[in-house]
Amino acid sequence: MIKTIKPEVLLDFIKERRSIRQYQEKEIPDDKIEMILEAGRWAPSGSNKQPWEFMVVKDKDKIREIEKTASYGKFIKQVPVLIAIVGKPSINPKWYVQDTSLVSMNMMLMAWALKIGTCWIGTMNRDKAKEILGVEKDDFLLTVLPLGYIKGEIPNPTSRKDLKKIKKEI
Repeated sequence: MIKTIKPEVLLDFIKERRSIRQYQEKEIPDDKIEMILEAGRWAPSGSNKQPWEFMVVKDKDKIREIEKTASYGKFIKQVPVLIAIVGKPSINPKWYVQDTSLVSMNMMLMAWALKIGTCWIGTMNRDKAKEILGVEKDDFLLTVLPLGYIKGEIPNPTSRKDLKKIKKEI
């Protein structure tokens, strides 16, 4: 039997999620981090190969070092936890980028459900970050997800293109 959630509730939840760039100085309990990791673990992957590894970074010095590799991620230094999502091309050479991208969205949605903020980090010196984290040379660092309790007001939603402008029927 498939457990269901009302589609309208799910869509509202997805629309409510925000990228957060200000965090409280408050630790995140391990059970909540485990839930976020578990959500990532259940992401779909090509041929169910699960070509990923998750690195949980709590060391403040390492977090500060990682922050220096991110051009637009200076807020990273505020968080108590980073999760590095590492793709394994040796396991699934064609789909590791897509697979790990699905992982990141699952993790971001679970974090939001737990009232934990995060922000996808795209612009970073991945080679330097890989070196800091000890990621294997041939592996792919998709992103590091900063995790922290939200500080201040939740940002207003950003605009979206009108569905009529991006939808094509063939």
